[in-house]
Amino acid sequence: MNDATEEQKRSIRRIKYAIWIIGMICVILGVFVYIQSLPPPAHMYDVLAQCIASSGAKFYGAFWCPHCEEQKTKFGTGAQYLPYVECSPPDAKGRTHVCIDNGITQYPTWVISSSTKLIGVQTPQTLASSTGCTI
Repeated sequence: MNDATEEQKRSIRRIKYAIWIIGMICVILGVFVYIQSLPPPAHMYDVLAQCIASSGAKFYGAFWCPHCEEQKTKFGTGAQYLPYVECSPPDAKGRTHVCIDNGITQYPTWVISSSTKLIGVQTPQTLASSTGCTI
């Protein structure tokens, strides 16, 4: 009977350790996700966004699109300089003619050149290398 009790205590101790480790992993992941969602320091990507705009690239999105907001957040204050094209009319029904004419069906979509389209949220580094801009 004493052996069974000791085995139960060890089992409970292992479970407690496992719960503690899982909890710590959750905290670390939470901190990582929080840090990743923070905007960059003010004006860090202003010049890059201006360069992307002058390269002729276009950023197609919709005002209701959370991924488009995420894309803008990656540029912080530089988002104001991005070559953004709104694809959703004010009533949020359908698409604007400019987006239909350019074959835009997903948001965000970056059109870098006639042969290069990037779909989804892009890092500033990816956009810099795709447009020939420097960070």
